[in-house]
Amino acid sequence: MASPSPHDRSRRTEEEDDPVERMISQTGCAELHYAVQECMAERQDWRLCQSHVKTFKDCMMTFQRAKMEQLSKQRPGSAHTAAS
Repeated sequence: MASPSPHDRSRRTEEEDDPVERMISQTGCAELHYAVQECMAERQDWRLCQSHVKTFKDCMMTFQRAKMEQLSKQRPGSAHTAAS
């Protein structure tokens, strides 16, 4: 019987308690993160996975901007934005 891929997200064991996995899941970018991991596992060269890395990075940046915007709206007296 073939052993499961180390990147197979259908099997959940210690990954459920992994704080990095939990954080990435909350961003909405988890599937892109897994795509980067799978590409790197298949190709054994991160340079060949730059399109995957860029897509994941863009997703994370979008999440971070939205989070910062939300936090700035929650702060009392923060009427200005970072662009000012």
